[in-house]
Amino acid sequence: MRLWQITRLKAFHPWKQQTARWLKVTSRKGFVSLFLLGMSLSVAIASCAPNNSNSPTTTAAGSTAKTGDAQVTLVSYAVTRAAYEKIIPQFTAKWKQEHNQNVTFNQSYGGSGSQTRAVIDGLAADVVNLALALDTEKIEKAGLIEAGWEKEAPNGAIVTKSVAALVTRDGNPKGIKTWADLAKDGVQVITANPKTSGGARWNFLGLWGSVTRTGGDDAKAQELVTKVYKNVPVLPRDAREASDAFFKQGQGDVLINYENEVVLAGQNGQKLPYVVPDTNISIDSPVAVVDKNVDKHGTREIAEAFVKFLYTPEAQREFAKVGFRPVDPTVGEEVAKQYPLVKTLFTAQDLGGWDEIQKKFFDDGAIFDKIQASGR
Repeated sequence: MRLWQITRLKAFHPWKQQTARWLKVTSRKGFVSLFLLGMSLSVAIASCAPNNSNSPTTTAAGSTAKTGDAQVTLVSYAVTRAAYEKIIPQFTAKWKQEHNQNVTFNQSYGGSGSQTRAVIDGLAADVVNLALALDTEKIEKAGLIEAGWEKEAPNGAIVTKSVAALVTRDGNPKGIKTWADLAKDGVQVITANPKTSGGARWNFLGLWGSVTRTGGDDAKAQELVTKVYKNVPVLPRDAREASDAFFKQGQGDVLINYENEVVLAGQNGQKLPYVVPDTNISIDSPVAVVDKNVDKHGTREIAEAFVKFLYTPEAQREFAKVGFRPVDPTVGEEVAKQYPLVKTLFTAQDLGGWDEIQKKFFDDGAIFDKIQASGR
């Protein structure tokens, strides 16, 4: 049984009527009835306790009266999992030492868009770390996160950075080195659909900005992007499906992917030849406390401390180990040699911010739809 079921159970009108009748009973019989009612509710609540801390449905998370322990639910996008497996134990040990309280984390990982919808639909996250600010803004618009969340954490609430990488076949037989090379005849490009994939939106913006941030105008940018998408044989739903199409199904000559995913794959024994274009988009991923949920769960203090901890050198080093570019300057200097130099790095803000980006490029009838229509 879930917490929402308990809430509904308490609100169920016949229970209220029955309780009212019992309250009218006097003498010993009334006392016994009230005692039995209390026992029944205790059993109902106990049966609803979460039994799997890794399940996204086990999101009830407050301090328990008996032990003083607490649970916090983190919802993040898939590729952060390897880092959080190292970061969370460090935070819980620090919290235990400083507050003498045990904290456990329920964790849910998946595609950023899917995670966003899950939180809006009821996955009771205390903290969200999503692939792009647009997803966090959707949760804000749903009334779960208060406006101004970007100012509640350092660095505009951006906790990790990456860039786009071009993964090639062994030996790079098509000679892929720049974004412009993706428009060449005979080059098949694998990328997901930016209408459904957050990662694919970063890919699209990387292509577009490679023109507009180096002196070209929107017309030149649309010309390049249109040529590239004519070289895209399929548009998978998300970045994971795009990777499967490239690696498992053998489609395409080049895959546009996050640099951190390529680095992590190499650490897991899958060495991938790749190029990082020297004009690139800064793939900035934000973190936010889900205000409505932490206030309901009584976990605000812990959630805010956890977010703060993510910016410490200890946590930033763990992000760096799995391929993210750190936002902490000191850690950035420590690991600078492991990342190719990007000469021209631009951000979503340089392209107008996510509200403008969504309206200009990805809304129905916007530039991406026009590009798709022109290729039919």
